[in-house]
Amino acid sequence: MVVRTPSMLARLGCAVLFAACARPALAAPAAADLIARARHDLFVAANGEWLDATPIPADKSAYGVAYALVDRADARVQRICETLGEQPQAPGSVGQKISKYYRTYLDEAAIDAAGLRPLEPLLDQIDAVDSPSALAALWGRWMGAVPAPVETQVTPDAKEPGRYRVTIRQDGLGLPDRDYYLRDGAGFAKARDAYRRYLGTLLTLAGDAEAEAHAQAVYALELQLAGVQWSQVDSRDAVKTYNPRTLPQLARLARGVDWPAYFTGAHTANIDHLSVSQPPYAAALSRIVQRTPLATWKLYQRVRVLDANAPVLPQPFRMAAFAFHGQALRGEEQPRPRWQQATAAVDHALGEGVGQIYVARHFPPEHRARMQALVDNLMVAYGQSIDTLHWMGPRTQARAKDKLSRYTTKIGYPDRWREYGDLSVVDGDALGNEMRARRFEHERLARQVGRAVDRSEWFMTPQTVNAYYEPSLNEIVFPAAILDAPYFDITADDATNYGAIGATIGHEISHGFDDQGSQFDGGGRLVNWWTRADRKAFDSLGNRLAQQFDGYEPVPGHRVNGRLTLGENIADLSGLEIAYKAYRLSLGGHEAPVVDGLTGDQRFFLSYAVSWREKARDARTLQQLTSDPHAPASYRTNGPVVNLDAFHEAFGTRPGDAMYKPRAERIHIW
Repeated sequence: MVVRTPSMLARLGCAVLFAACARPALAAPAAADLIARARHDLFVAANGEWLDATPIPADKSAYGVAYALVDRADARVQRICETLGEQPQAPGSVGQKISKYYRTYLDEAAIDAAGLRPLEPLLDQIDAVDSPSALAALWGRWMGAVPAPVETQVTPDAKEPGRYRVTIRQDGLGLPDRDYYLRDGAGFAKARDAYRRYLGTLLTLAGDAEAEAHAQAVYALELQLAGVQWSQVDSRDAVKTYNPRTLPQLARLARGVDWPAYFTGAHTANIDHLSVSQPPYAAALSRIVQRTPLATWKLYQRVRVLDANAPVLPQPFRMAAFAFHGQALRGEEQPRPRWQQATAAVDHALGEGVGQIYVARHFPPEHRARMQALVDNLMVAYGQSIDTLHWMGPRTQARAKDKLSRYTTKIGYPDRWREYGDLSVVDGDALGNEMRARRFEHERLARQVGRAVDRSEWFMTPQTVNAYYEPSLNEIVFPAAILDAPYFDITADDATNYGAIGATIGHEISHGFDDQGSQFDGGGRLVNWWTRADRKAFDSLGNRLAQQFDGYEPVPGHRVNGRLTLGENIADLSGLEIAYKAYRLSLGGHEAPVVDGLTGDQRFFLSYAVSWREKARDARTLQQLTSDPHAPASYRTNGPVVNLDAFHEAFGTRPGDAMYKPRAERIHIW
């Protein structure tokens, strides 16, 4: 997944897109200086003036090209919601539901006036829990709506990818990752203190006379959960996390959880077998359930439901949630505008309903056709590159080519849209709308269990500024909103487009051949299709790349985790290299014209650097380094390019330049 978008909690004002995030004006007199600076830091050469002149907006933890493009998409969604509200909509239609959902979410006065009354039915369900079985049933009943210590996912089975299966995974922490509970360091300690205060505030606002003591009890319970959870590195391992079990086998592994009650509550009681992502965690959770008083679990669930619904609770809850999630964890100075929070909520609830209107207004058919041509060119370049790999033998090469030939490409939007007829949206019930929408989506997924996989399904909406590769379907997917300037400009020259959106396409193709995607074959099955020698050679290259990124230290005392980010770093490196090869193929043997003193190759690499234009607050970077498989943007620029011979030739790097890397040390994977 390329993840050029900010997180859902940090979405960002389209008016500043071109002023703040446009490519720098590269006039001919400045070209020589620009080229010289690129030899020392390509990211700063392309983005330095912008970095110096552009503050991070107060409501954001980071800012850059992706954030501005998200702002543009959000503003378009806002206009869609407002337009639907200005026009008569058929009762029960998706247009009416979008309009009602949006305006109800916006009505903070009504939310404040309602107080905690909308939450009372949920709190009553917690109060009614009188046994471990009832607790497990509550976890299942709230699946998809309120976090619990275990999460159910419905996805294609990794070894039978034509069939949907259930996977259960560790979950349920209030801090971003287990490391926030377990690691030393001022940043982690500050986050822990802020979280304990937040727990106390939530319980106090909910009328708990013993809020401080109860907050400590909840934190102590979460500390136990964190202590037995797997690391992010282990949790992204496709082989380690595929652990098929029958229900009786799961019951023997984790006897303290009433799994039949849990799955009945989650509407997935008809499963024959499932996968347990982290078996030791499931066993440890079972023991924690048995030894922890039910009263503590009920406090934990009370906190989880308050936190999950804070944006649609009265203002003191909203401000407390921002003080923790926004200020303490990400360094933001003020909340996002309410309208933008509302567009995010509508996207989650009725995303394809909004998306159908979005693409009709903002994604012309010629964009889809141009993107398909770019994808086709990247596929040709990738195939040619596989043919020339010096480290891979012919047997594995043939299987890699077979996998590449079986890729599915999805561009812009789905060919079949989801239905929302059974989703109830009620005027004036913002919290109820949120809970019903989350549960509606979970139950849609639950109905898929055991069925044949719907290969037309999309896992992102068209208005999402992102892209992804799905290994079990062997597909690459590019939503409409990322296929827009400055990533993709239908009027721009090939050097610009191949450096930006071309590298994104190459990135997603390369995910099928990264350290995890490479373990799935062309049919989407988790199976070893490598010879032992070729896999050893591939892993050796990956180890070298991990070591390179281990050396980067974005925040003093906190380095990039080369193993956690390895899949994304392989995709960045290989995607950029393939995009460059495809760009050269597009020239048909000719050289690109020199523009403003820059060759086509130089413009290609500068375009790539601008596509990662971003600056972030330290708190946000710490969170990224801890739990995100993507390295910070500057390292996603400079880290890959130092391994490309073409970069060194384009800018004439030499020993002594910061970006110089001896040819023998450069890493070439695909």
